[in-house]
Amino acid sequence: MTDDRDPLDLLKAGLKAAPPPPDPAARARALALAMENFDRLQDSTEAARPKEDRPPQAGFLNGVRSMLNFLTTRPALAATTSVAALIVGVAVLLPVAQKLPVAPGQPPLATPAAAPQPPLPEASSLAQAAPPAPDTPVATGTVEVPYPAPAEAAPKVVVDMPEAEAAAPAADATLDYLAEASPRLRREAPAGGAEILPEVVAAPSVEPMALPQLDPNTEAYATAEANPVKVTAEEPVSTFSTDVDTASYALVRSTLNLGVMPTPDQVRVEEMVNYFPYAYPAPEAGQAFRTTVSVMPTPWNEGTRLVTIGLQGALPAIADRPPLNLVFLIDTSGSMEDPMKLGLLKQSLALMLPELRPDDQVALVAYAGSAGEVLPPTRAAEKDKILAALDSLAAGGSTAGAEGIELAYKVAAGMTAQGEVSRVLLATDGDFNVGLSDPAALETFIARKRDEGIYLSVLGFGRGNLDDATMQALAQNGNGTASYIDTLAEARKVLVDQLSGALFPIADDVKVQVEWNPAQVAEYRLIGYETRALKREDFNNDKVDAGEIGAGLQVTAIYEITAPGSKALKNDPLRYGAAPAADGTADELGFLRLRWKAPGASESQLTETAITGREQATDDTRFAAAIAGFGQILQDSVYLGDWGWDQAIALALDARGDDPFGYRIEAVNLMRLAQSLDR
Repeated sequence: MTDDRDPLDLLKAGLKAAPPPPDPAARARALALAMENFDRLQDSTEAARPKEDRPPQAGFLNGVRSMLNFLTTRPALAATTSVAALIVGVAVLLPVAQKLPVAPGQPPLATPAAAPQPPLPEASSLAQAAPPAPDTPVATGTVEVPYPAPAEAAPKVVVDMPEAEAAAPAADATLDYLAEASPRLRREAPAGGAEILPEVVAAPSVEPMALPQLDPNTEAYATAEANPVKVTAEEPVSTFSTDVDTASYALVRSTLNLGVMPTPDQVRVEEMVNYFPYAYPAPEAGQAFRTTVSVMPTPWNEGTRLVTIGLQGALPAIADRPPLNLVFLIDTSGSMEDPMKLGLLKQSLALMLPELRPDDQVALVAYAGSAGEVLPPTRAAEKDKILAALDSLAAGGSTAGAEGIELAYKVAAGMTAQGEVSRVLLATDGDFNVGLSDPAALETFIARKRDEGIYLSVLGFGRGNLDDATMQALAQNGNGTASYIDTLAEARKVLVDQLSGALFPIADDVKVQVEWNPAQVAEYRLIGYETRALKREDFNNDKVDAGEIGAGLQVTAIYEITAPGSKALKNDPLRYGAAPAADGTADELGFLRLRWKAPGASESQLTETAITGREQATDDTRFAAAIAGFGQILQDSVYLGDWGWDQAIALALDARGDDPFGYRIEAVNLMRLAQSLDR
């Protein structure tokens, strides 16, 4: 009886049905026939190939169509299922089998011979002899792989293969089964019995990314010899100018992230300490800033103590600030042609624009071989116009820095009205090479403009030719700040989070003076502030310039002091002199004096505070001590003894405290990186 159902439906039903039980007799006959064919084909030396006189109906698709036409019974459909599964299995396993390793003693699996295989190289770097004899394991080590080219012989690619990797691992059970039961997957060995080597393909060559190399002779840093230990009986007074710059810390971070240890002249400890915010008490109403003092044992010297002096600037209401006129003075010389220079500069200044008021004004001045005004004074509300002008900047030419500074001050003066604040923001790598024949004259020019009320701040970008010394000198003479921008996150910290502090001062010419009591303090040293040192008489001289404190900014200074009779004393007592006795103040460690001017004022104000030694330390002051230790380790300081990276990291972690922006844990990770690089 003929089944009139569609053959595809019958095939589908057959695929879902269980296969018929195997016939033991049929299985035995099939196995015997397979073994007979296997033995007969062992002596064949030619691969099977298509015949021109094959039957008319030959072909894979014709065969499938014929099978579907004639196979109608359930057993036949089940048999068809088995054949289809075998075809699919061979199609899937065949490509995989080409890449499977060959077990020792087993012949390699064959691949279809679509094209003649290129001859093996006559010699390799490891084996120069003839091909191995039968049963000889494949040589291990270095293999040269030829790559033929159409026009000329291609160069040989040498692939280093460690012996452990070159030796073929033992085949698993599946590979054994395929090797024994599938002779059609086996490539026939050439005459002579030499084993066919597996095809070796060299991976594409990938050049490792090279880190920038820093040449110490191409960068200049503002530095000085570390402060020495002073004998109180000989020099009881220490005087210095405040410093709110943070460029050194960002510079150290940039160097470490390049995989290089910073040189000691890159490190200014006070700028590393001042990089971090501390929870100092805010000033009372009407005060410009407030002083906080703490005393703690020195982590690296148990015979001394650390006295930390913190100044917290007042933060006026943002709504009360005066209108701002800002001139971006942008270095577009050829040395700025780098994504981490001009590219990062554009992104950084773009972050700042939303922080400005709509009625604030912005102008752009660019300088290269010559200076020019790229954007005339424009209201900050016209953000698209300002961004388009920024985006149009391109690097090229030499660096006429002096000419650019003169033009920027001229533009700023033209923007200024009564009661407004005007600032010049110089963005550069510091590579001034044209028009700076008289640096002293330029500093005098900037100082004169400072006295007229136009301050200059500097943003440094890039590495390789960074002139940190010039940027520090310009910022100090311009009553501004110096920052180094190595990441967009740092740009946000400087130009967004600390914008008010950078552009709106609350105290000018801030000077610090500490008189130490020789009855309590035999020796002392100021950690950092070497480039900000002042003479004792400069403290009372209002003509002497000093640092500024911006709105909401902080200043931290740390002294290490040693008591009389301590084993940690560095100097022997004088034979013909003795420490003078203190009248009525024997219990005081010292006396702190601060002098500053209100912005625009010509006369200074004075505040005084006694240092008793009973002031308690906090996590903030302990963390500041860890950062001071970090900087001194980088400077290879002689005052640390055996105190090193492990102790600095442990102290920073223990005193980390509140760290909402992750600055402190970043410092810990930088210490760990420096520890690894320092080995």
